[in-house]
Parts: sequence; C-alpha cells; structure tokens
Amino acid sequence: MGRSIPTAILDKDLVLAITRIMSKVTSKLQVTIPKAIAERLSIAPGDELEWVPGADSVRLVPAKAHKLAPNPAARLKLFDAATQRQRQRERQMERVGSAAERVDSAAERGWSREELYQRGGSG
Repeated sequence: MGRSIPTAILDKDLVLAITRIMSKVTSKLQVTIPKAIAERLSIAPGDELEWVPGADSVRLVPAKAHKLAPNPAARLKLFDAATQRQRQRERQMERVGSAAERVDSAAERGWSREELYQRGGSG
C-alpha cells in the first residue's frame, strides 16, 4: 500500500519551492505565467512585465516593483548627495597624503620589495 502525506504538511510555498514550474513558448513567442507564481507575485491580466536578460538566464520583473523606486528628480538628488560625499572623501584622502608617503620606508620595515622577488627564486 502507498503511504499518503498528511495535507497539513503540504504547504503551498514548500511545494512551489520543490516543484519545478515550467512554461512553453508558443509559436508567437508568448509565454504563460503559471497561476501559482502569478498569484504569489500578485500579477494580474494587463500588468506590465520587464524582461531582464542575463548571461544564461532571463529574469521577469513585475513593473509594479519599479514604482517603489524614486522618481527621476529624487534619484538625481540622491546621486548629487552621493557625489558630494565622494568628493569629501577624496579631499580628506588628499590631506592625509598619498599612499607612497604613508608607507614606511624599507629600512623601517626591515625588508625591501626587491627582497620579496628574490626569495625562493634562482636569482
């Protein structure tokens, strides 16, 4: 006799995570979104979807997700603030001095760069 799994153990999200859900591409290059995925992401008829190509995959993003992003004016303001912070960091680094000035001399370190290349070599 076959053993049955109690329905209380079967969670919809668990089954979706385990089960591979697939669609076929029609002759008109159309794809049907599986109902379980559409419900989970609240995708309804008429919604716009963005296809994002990757190296060996394609990501499908509901356009609703982009509505949460700030508008162009807000993005520009955020970019300007980030640019200002970066310029402040660069000015601070200039005051501290260049990397070459901060590195101790070979005499103070007890080794030189040339010694690193001579170790274990035939030279």
